[in-house]
Amino acid sequence: MSNDRKNTQMSQDFEAARDRWRDGYDKQLPNEKVRRNRSGIEVKPLYTPEDWSGDAYLPDLGFPCDTPFTRGIYPTMHRGRSWTQRQLIGLATPEDYNARMRRIVDSGATALSMIPCNSVYRGYDIDEVDIEIVGTCGTTINTVEDMETCLAGVPIGDMSIALNDPSPFTLLAFLLATAKRRNVSWDRISGTSNQSDYISHYVANHMFFRLALEGSRRVFIDHVEFANERLPMWNPVSVVGQHMQQSGATPAEAMAFTLASAIQYAEDCQRRGLDVDQFLPRFTFFFDISISFFEEIAKFRAGRRIWARLAKERLGAKDPRCWRFKFHAQTSGVDLTRQQPLNNIARTTAQAIAGILGGLQSMHTDAYDEVLSTPTEAAAKIAIQTQNILREEAGLTDVIDPLGGSYYVEALTDQMEEKIMAAFDEIEAHGGMFEAVRKGLVQEKLGDSSMDFQRQVESGERTIVGVNRYQDDDDAIPVRPLERPDPAAMQAQLAKLAKFKADRSNADVDKALDALARACGTEGDNVFARLVSAAEAGATHGEMCACLRRELGFGQPLIAA
Repeated sequence: MSNDRKNTQMSQDFEAARDRWRDGYDKQLPNEKVRRNRSGIEVKPLYTPEDWSGDAYLPDLGFPCDTPFTRGIYPTMHRGRSWTQRQLIGLATPEDYNARMRRIVDSGATALSMIPCNSVYRGYDIDEVDIEIVGTCGTTINTVEDMETCLAGVPIGDMSIALNDPSPFTLLAFLLATAKRRNVSWDRISGTSNQSDYISHYVANHMFFRLALEGSRRVFIDHVEFANERLPMWNPVSVVGQHMQQSGATPAEAMAFTLASAIQYAEDCQRRGLDVDQFLPRFTFFFDISISFFEEIAKFRAGRRIWARLAKERLGAKDPRCWRFKFHAQTSGVDLTRQQPLNNIARTTAQAIAGILGGLQSMHTDAYDEVLSTPTEAAAKIAIQTQNILREEAGLTDVIDPLGGSYYVEALTDQMEEKIMAAFDEIEAHGGMFEAVRKGLVQEKLGDSSMDFQRQVESGERTIVGVNRYQDDDDAIPVRPLERPDPAAMQAQLAKLAKFKADRSNADVDKALDALARACGTEGDNVFARLVSAAEAGATHGEMCACLRRELGFGQPLIAA
C-alpha cells in the first residue's frame, strides 16, 4: 500500500472512530452546556491531533533554555535545581520576626521573604498610626536598627531576601545600611524588590501606592539605575501579576497586564539611557496561581513564549538572559475559604502542582488559615512541608515539562497566548500601560471580570466547595486564628522607636532629608541613592516617605466605577 493510500485510510479510520465517540458522548450528555475556564476559553471534552499536531515542534515548543522557552528557561529546570522555597513571614516586632524566621528556615525554607506591618505599607511609622493595628499583619520595620534585629544571625551576603517593599524602597535602604554596618559588600546582597511594580499598586493594591503616579515613575527608574550600577545580584524589578489577578483579572488578563507593565518599565529605562542588555536580565515576575489547574499551566507556558518574543523584537535585547521569563508564584489566597478552612490545604496543593508544572523559579505556598489571620506557625509549617512532599515524594521534579505534547495543554497554551495578546494589544492601542491605567481602562476591566466571576459563584455556575455546594457546618473543624500581638510588646516597640529618634544625630537626619528633597527636583540626582544615605543617617521609614510625598505628591489611585 502506498503512503498516500495508507494516510487516507488512517484519516478515514480516525474520523470514523471520532464520530463513534461523539455519538456515544452526545447520547449520554445530550444537553451539556459549554464549559469555559476563567479566561473564557471553551474547554472541550476531548482533545486530539486535530487540536495540536506537533508539526511545528521547534518554533512552538523547542527545548528548555532555548527559544521560544515554552518548556522552560533552564536546561535542567527542577531536575537539576529545584525552585526556591520562600515563605512569607510577617509578625509583630522585629524580635518576633527573627525568632519565627529562624524556625521556618530550619523547616526547609531556602530564602527569606519579609512582610512589613500594615502601617509600613501605608508609608508611616508606628508612632503615626493607631496602636491597635500595629504588627497585626506584618513586622514593624521603621529604622535601620529594626532591620538589623530582623536579620540577626542571618548571613545576608549568602541568602536571598525578597523584600515586600513598595516605592520608595525604604526596606532595601535599611538592608544596605545594615550590610554596611556589618562590612558586607553590596555586591554580595541578593534578592528582589518584591513590590517595585507601582503600576499594579495604582491599579489593584491601593495601600501600597504611596506616591503620585509620575513621582512613582521617577523613583522606580532611579531605583533600577542604582541597582544596575551598585547591586549586581539584586533584582530591582518584580512585575506583579498577582495583584491584578487577585483583584479580579482572569489569568489571561493578569498575564497580559503584567507583560504590558514590564514593557512600560523597560522602555522607560531605555528612555533614561540604560542599556537593555544590562538591566533586563534583572527583571523578574510575580504571579498568582489560581486553582484553575490547566489554565494556570498554560498561562505560564504562554507567558514565557510571549516574553521571549517581546524582549527580542520589541525591546531589541540581544543577551539571551533577557529573554528568560523568571517568575515567583504564590498560591492564590483569593481561592481560600473561611468555610471549612482545612480544605484549603487541598486547594494549596493543587495550586502548587500547577505552578511547578508551569515552570516557576520560586514559590510561596499559602497556609490554610491565611484567610483568617496572619498564618499561625503550625499552618505555615504545613505549607512548607507541602512543597517538600511535592518535590521529594511526588516525583514532580523528575521530568522537565511533563505535560508538553499533551493535545489539551498545547492547544490551551496556544489559546491562552491568543487571549493574552488580544488584551495586551488593547493596552498598547491606548498608549501603553501607564496611560491605560491613568485613564482607568485596566481598572474597569478588573471590575468587569470580578463581577462576572462573582455572578458565576452566586448562580452556582461555578462551584466553591463549602461555600455554594457541599456545605456542612457540623463537620467544619474549628481553626483558631493567630492571636493579636501583645499590646505590651507593641508599646515597647513604640518606646524603642522614641529612643532611636532621641539618640540619633537629628542634624545629620535633617541634612540627609534635605538632600533627598532636593534630588526630587534635580535631574540626574538619584533619588534612591539619597534615600540610602538618609537611612544610613538615621532617618525613619515614615520620615523618608513623608519627604517624598511633599516633593512628588501623595498617592491617590484612580478608582474606576
